[in-house]
Amino acid sequence: MRLRTPKPAAALALASLLWTSTAGVSLAAPGFGPLPPQNPATAPNGTATMHGDSASSDTTPYPGPGSGAVSWNRTALASACPTVVIGADGLPVALCTTIFGQTPTVHLLDPHSGADLASLALPKGSLFGGVYAYLDATGALVAVDGNDNLLRIGHHHGTSGWSLTVDQSTSLAGAIPAGDNVVGLSPGWDGRVWFATSGGVIGTVDTGTGTVRTISTGEGVGNSISTVPGHTAVATDHALYLLSEAPDGTPVIDWRAPYDRGPGRKPGQLSWGTGATPSFFGPGDGTEYVTITDNAAPHENLLVYRVADGPTPVCSTPVLTQYPASGTEDAVIASGSSVFVTNTYGYPYPALPAGAPASVPSSADFDGGLSRVDLDADGHGCHPVWNSDVKSAALPRLSLADGKIYTLTVSGPTGILGSNTFARYSYATLDPATGTQLSSSPIGLGLLYNPLQMTGTTGPDGTLYQGTETGILRFTRS
Repeated sequence: MRLRTPKPAAALALASLLWTSTAGVSLAAPGFGPLPPQNPATAPNGTATMHGDSASSDTTPYPGPGSGAVSWNRTALASACPTVVIGADGLPVALCTTIFGQTPTVHLLDPHSGADLASLALPKGSLFGGVYAYLDATGALVAVDGNDNLLRIGHHHGTSGWSLTVDQSTSLAGAIPAGDNVVGLSPGWDGRVWFATSGGVIGTVDTGTGTVRTISTGEGVGNSISTVPGHTAVATDHALYLLSEAPDGTPVIDWRAPYDRGPGRKPGQLSWGTGATPSFFGPGDGTEYVTITDNAAPHENLLVYRVADGPTPVCSTPVLTQYPASGTEDAVIASGSSVFVTNTYGYPYPALPAGAPASVPSSADFDGGLSRVDLDADGHGCHPVWNSDVKSAALPRLSLADGKIYTLTVSGPTGILGSNTFARYSYATLDPATGTQLSSSPIGLGLLYNPLQMTGTTGPDGTLYQGTETGILRFTRS
C-alpha cells in the first residue's frame, strides 16, 4: 500500500520539534502515568528499548495512528524483528533475527517509507541473541553479539549513503561461562551497562575502562532486565531480584522474592518460569513498584512489590481467569496504579530456545485476552478492573498521549500451521479504561503479518512500527 509522506527536510524538522518537546507532552489518558524517569544513557522514553524505556513500562508519550482509518506498508526482511527503536534523529533502528540461520541483523529504516537503508549482520548467539538491545543517548544501538562482545552500533551517512558500523566493542567473554550467553541488557544511571545471562550471571560493565563485575544466581534468565535510578530488576526462572551496585560496580542483591514457577513450562511460553520482563511503575515518580507475573497453574498471578520494602508482594492476584488456564510470555503494561497483562497461553511459537523443556500440558488452544489490575488506593493490595477477550497476537503498548492501547489481533485458525497460513491479523485499538475494543482494521493472512507477540513502537510523528515474523509493518493515520 503506497503512502504519501512529507518532504524529508520537513519531516525531520517535525521530528526534531516533537523530540525536544517530549517533556511537555500532555497526557490524555486519565489515571495513567507518569512516564518513568528519563534514563540519561538512553534515547528518549517511548522509543529507547523494546519495552519503550529502561523501566520496561510498555508505555509511550506519543499518540499513535488512532482508531480511525489507517494506511500501512510492509518492509520485507526475511527476519523476525522484535526490537524497533528510534533516536533523536527520527531514524528507526531494528534488531532482527533472520528466519534462515537465526542471525541477528541490525537494520536502519527510512522514516518516510520504512525502506531498508542499511544492514549489519552480527555473530550468532542463542535464540534470544538479537532480541534485547537499547538505543543510547547518542543514537547508537547497544547489543551483545554471539561472541560476547558488548557493541555500540552507529549509523552514519557518507558519500555512498547510509552505513551501520561497530563504533565500540567491549569484551565480556572473561565474565561469561562457556556455553552461556547474554539475554538481558539495560543501562544504569551512572553510565555502567547492566546485563544478565541465560545461566543467571548478573553483571555490570564500564565500557570506558572495560571493567566487568559479576555475581551468579545459579538460576536461569529468559527475559530482559530493567533499570531505574539506583535499582535494577532481574527475573530468573525462580525469583525476582532487586539489585543495586557497590562502588566498584559489583552487583548487590537488595532483596530476592521467590515466586510460584508452576509444574512446568506452559504452552505459549519460551521458558519455564515467569515470561515477563520486570516492569517498574507507580503513580508518584514511576518507580515506586516493580511487577512480574508468576507461572502458577492453572492461572498465573500478577505480583507487585514495593521497591523500598520487598520481598513480600503488596499485590498477588490471579489474572485472565475468564479462561480455564492462563500464562504469558509478554511483559506487562505498567503505568500509574494500573497493570495490564496479556495472555499468551497456547500461543504457537515457531521455535523454542535450546534445552527448553516440554510444555505442561503438551498443547493448548490460544484464547488470547487481557486483564487490567489496579493497586488499591492505600498501596496495599490490588483488585481486578476488567477482563477482555481481545485476542492480541502482539504485546500491546499504551499511549499516554491519546489514551489508547495499540496491538495486532488474530482471528481464525491459530495453531502452528494456521497462524502462518489462514489466520487473519488486524490492527486494533482498545480503551484502557474499560477494555473495550475501539477499532479493528484487517491487515492480512499468515506469516507475513504474524507479530509473534512482539511489541510495536510509536515514533514522535505518530507512526507505529510493528515487527512481524518476516519483517516490519508501518502504520500511519490515513
